[in-house]
Amino acid sequence: MLSEKQAEEAIVSSFDETVPVSSPSAGDHLDGKEPEHDDDGGDLHHQSEFSLKSIFWHGGSVYDAWFSCASNQVAQVLLTLPYSFSQMGMLSGIILQLLYGFMGSWTAYLISVLYVEYRTRKEKENVSFKNHVIQWFEVLDGLLGPTWKAVGLAFNCTFLLFGSVIQLIACASNIYYINDKFDKRTWTYIFGACCATTVFIPSFHNYRIWSFLGLGMTTYTAWYLTAAALVHGQDPGVVHSGPKKLDLYFTGATNILYTFGGHAVTVEIMHAMWKPQKFKYIYLLATLYVFTLTLPSAAAMYWAFGDELLTHSNAFSLLPRTGWRDGAVILMLIHQFITFGFACTPLYFVWEKVVGMHDTESVLKRALVRLPVVVPIWFLAIVFPFFGPINSAVGALLVSFTVYIIPATAHMLTYRSASARLNAAEKPPVFLKSWTAMFIVNAFVVVWVFVVGFGLGGWASVTNFVRQVDTFGLFAKCYQCPPPVAAKHH
Repeated sequence: MLSEKQAEEAIVSSFDETVPVSSPSAGDHLDGKEPEHDDDGGDLHHQSEFSLKSIFWHGGSVYDAWFSCASNQVAQVLLTLPYSFSQMGMLSGIILQLLYGFMGSWTAYLISVLYVEYRTRKEKENVSFKNHVIQWFEVLDGLLGPTWKAVGLAFNCTFLLFGSVIQLIACASNIYYINDKFDKRTWTYIFGACCATTVFIPSFHNYRIWSFLGLGMTTYTAWYLTAAALVHGQDPGVVHSGPKKLDLYFTGATNILYTFGGHAVTVEIMHAMWKPQKFKYIYLLATLYVFTLTLPSAAAMYWAFGDELLTHSNAFSLLPRTGWRDGAVILMLIHQFITFGFACTPLYFVWEKVVGMHDTESVLKRALVRLPVVVPIWFLAIVFPFFGPINSAVGALLVSFTVYIIPATAHMLTYRSASARLNAAEKPPVFLKSWTAMFIVNAFVVVWVFVVGFGLGGWASVTNFVRQVDTFGLFAKCYQCPPPVAAKHH
């Protein structure tokens, strides 16, 4: 492992001293001579010594990318998938998990291809990316122009903003089940301050140990939910009536769409790799692992509790308090802190570029500049504390475009001409050997997600979201908390 890393970093450091080649084989260029930077402020070749810092802090291998994708893909949403199954029924829940899982892997692949295309073109123009993290909106700008840049920036930033909001809401919702001395709103204040410390993590290079631990935490939680549901058995008189209402059905569907749409940070994860071209199938492999967490846990919880989940969007709320459950809650809290950092880091980069501080090497200066990004996230988590329904609304209105429609459309437009296809840095994959087949798949993704995800899903999730506002109100002090009498016996 060490020798592989040293070899890759030697290639990286040697490249910084040369002019990018104009070889027609762009893939070989990116794969073998990847210009990279170290967001800690030092050159990568200074990191080649075996040290604790290189083990825990500075990652860029294929394995790091896989852990980042798998860890980031499923976090608090693991606790809301049983709620989605109660809205949709068992069969639809399983089928749509598989459909959106593979669809999400496809669009993540498209994003990786477009990144390589953009990077290759810029390197031929002798553009240096030292001390600069490439982001998705910059890829769109370079390939399709400023209009696409604006669209990509708006959707991506808004999605990541609300993705961070959801993590804060989830923190408050989870901690309440092991300590109800404070209401959920107070816990949101507390965890907002805790999550603000992510401003000190420079980039995705530095999430190596966190990604590894985060995936272990979600794995434990998923299998705890599965085992606890099976040990508990079915509630007496349990009813499985889903799908019962059309709006609930599509609300659940968009939560699943949101689950497998976690690749808004794909470009940043790729850029943190020593060899970004190896990313192509990493997201698919991460998704296959995530299936082993999401399918058994959601199915077991729905089997055990049925329609009772319709009024319990957090799976923890139906399970008896034990040491195992408290352990799962604590691990999910830590993981949500990690996921908050994943969602916020691209926002930090954007803000740094806006204020002209992205190139600075001082971690402290960058942390201070980043702090204003956390304030609106904190505020929105207090305004909309609707754990569960907010996932579906974000999935329908933001994820549908950010990580499904825009990448598929951008890929079709980038390679619409014969010359672009001829000179493409990445040719069609082995399982789809023609450009026509790729265009057909892309068109299907765009139409399906626009009609089912954004159209029907948007109507259903907004309807459900408005219902939560009407029932609990904005700035709800303790969303879906038991009444005071029940709380005494908790």
